[in-house]
Amino acid sequence: MSGPLDMAAPDARRQRATLAILAVTQIASWGSLYYSITILGPALAREFHWSGALVYGAYSWSLIVSGLAATPAGALLDRLGGRAVMGAGSLAASAGMLLLAGTHSLPIYVLAWTVLGLAMAMTLYEAAFATLNRDFGADSRRLISTLTLFGGFASTVFWPLTLRLDEWLGWRGTCLAYAAMHVLLCLPLHLCLGGRGTPPAPARTNDAAAGAADLELRQAVRHPAFWKLALAFAVNALIFSALAVHLIPLLRQLGYGATLAVALAALIGPAQVAGRIAERLWFQDAPPQHIGRLAFAALPAGLLAMLLLARQQWAAGLFCLLLGASNGVLTIVRGTVPQALFGRRHYGAIAGAMAGPSLLARAAGPLLTALLLGAGTPPLVLLGLFLGLSLLSLAGFAAATLPAATVARVPGPG
Repeated sequence: MSGPLDMAAPDARRQRATLAILAVTQIASWGSLYYSITILGPALAREFHWSGALVYGAYSWSLIVSGLAATPAGALLDRLGGRAVMGAGSLAASAGMLLLAGTHSLPIYVLAWTVLGLAMAMTLYEAAFATLNRDFGADSRRLISTLTLFGGFASTVFWPLTLRLDEWLGWRGTCLAYAAMHVLLCLPLHLCLGGRGTPPAPARTNDAAAGAADLELRQAVRHPAFWKLALAFAVNALIFSALAVHLIPLLRQLGYGATLAVALAALIGPAQVAGRIAERLWFQDAPPQHIGRLAFAALPAGLLAMLLLARQQWAAGLFCLLLGASNGVLTIVRGTVPQALFGRRHYGAIAGAMAGPSLLARAAGPLLTALLLGAGTPPLVLLGLFLGLSLLSLAGFAAATLPAATVARVPGPG
């Protein structure tokens, strides 16, 4: 008769195999679906004589579609597992890239990004986190933390790769190459994940979430903590997406040269990875609520330094480092806090519903900021607005994760 130690080795091997699969497919999916438009957008605009607002507006529409599809995709992941849902997402990604490669009119272009938005909901972090939660239960937090380290290299790999492919094949050929990648690489790998027959891993007695009720989605949304968390993550996503697009122009308006502005903005990527490494090495046993408060607090701290000392290079560098580290750690927190507060059984549906507003805010952030800058808003006023919003997101997260805000007090259905 086999004991716990006999079961540990196969389970560890399955964890490593799943993590390896998702590491590859997350880099490929983020790189092609999310980051490639940065390189391909100008070529599209030149060929069709479209404005940048039109080219990137359709991409923003895909983020809205992803947000709307996040809840049903999460519910399907709870029921069917990653094999079926993420495999279908790979097919959708390939179909969307084929449509993009064959674009000759605006309706086809918008349709392509609509399909790609659905693919995002089924293949990016939220889907991967739900898969890990379903298959590995108590161990999923450690695996989520590790997976984000790999995902952080998507832009590092795919920006130069997309640039080189565009030089060799043109933007249409690049889209065809990515369509083939999703079918020939990501689909077979996703089909190796756990499926319908994989039972959720049992909870462990030393797990921080063991005491949390396994709430259904309709129960979770009746609790104020759900909406406070959704607000906190959405506001934070709006700020980060806005700064990710407009940070270099803002720094230029504050008097920084082009080379220095780019160098400062380039600190964000390594800071994201460094934040995730720090969480993995030193804070993996801390409750995600505590880590989240620190990560949310880092953004207003950086914004305050920037407001007070905007023309000091060290303050601008500190701001970029805190912005990157905060966003990097919050990616992990976004995947682990729903487990701690609402349980694991319906994690996919709950996390998907919570992610929906964030994806919508991520799409809106760059557009709203562009409108404010176009109306002549001074950069320091804009940074002050972001500071107020970041304090709002910190307050929302803190209120949602106070010890008194326990899901055990959520009234039952009916």
